Amino acid sequence: MSLSNPSLGQVVKKQFFYKLKAYQQVFITLVIIQIIAVFFSFNGIGEMGSGSQSIDISIRYYSADMVVGFTFLWAFITAINLTTKAYRYDDFAFVTNRVSSNLSNILFLLAAGIIGGVTSMLSASLIKVMMVYFKGYQLVASSSTMFIPSKFLLGIITTSFYIFLFCALGYFVGMLVQIHKIFIIVLPVVFLGIGIGKEKLLINLFAIFFTESSPFIFVIKIIATASLLFYCSVVLSNRMEVRS
Repeated sequence: MSLSNPSLGQVVKKQFFYKLKAYQQVFITLVIIQIIAVFFSFNGIGEMGSGSQSIDISIRYYSADMVVGFTFLWAFITAINLTTKAYRYDDFAFVTNRVSSNLSNILFLLAAGIIGGVTSMLSASLIKVMMVYFKGYQLVASSSTMFIPSKFLLGIITTSFYIFLFCALGYFVGMLVQIHKIFIIVLPVVFLGIGIGKEKLLINLFAIFFTESSPFIFVIKIIATASLLFYCSVVLSNRMEVRS
């Protein structure tokens, strides 16, 4: 019998670093998805032009919106995968319980959100550089946050929080599905109903976050919502069967 009595913090730390190494395929998938999104972004998000008898000017706008959208989807699916039995049983390599398992998952998803936020913002600059190189466009440098460090950092932080929110939502959805498979059918119907229904509740709900102008209030909203979703997920995980 072992005389060591590791603390919760030590167990969570070991599990967290183990998952960073063991789940490297998650980040490989992120890179592949973002590369695909970059190519989808080649047509730009808008265009305007003007001209006269002697000169024509055409302006096309490019952004990482497509990349960010694909990253949201990646975060949602990744969080769901962490709730499956295959991933949950990996924790039994350690002296663990559901609390330490959930905490290490949350830390992993937070790290994934930060990595996804950084790569998403960098992809915006990549898209613009590729347009200059492949299509010969002339880049208007002042329109890119790449050249304004404070805005670039704010963009990374904001995007990372958004990704973390989708991770929290995916983790909650995954736990519901693990509790009962009926939610595989029920949840898409519910999301579809509140998303395209007359009231469009889902759109209005996301607007609470996406239309917030105050960075401080935005962070509070994200942290509060993500904390609530993760808390509910932990409560649900306590209802799952113990591994035999």
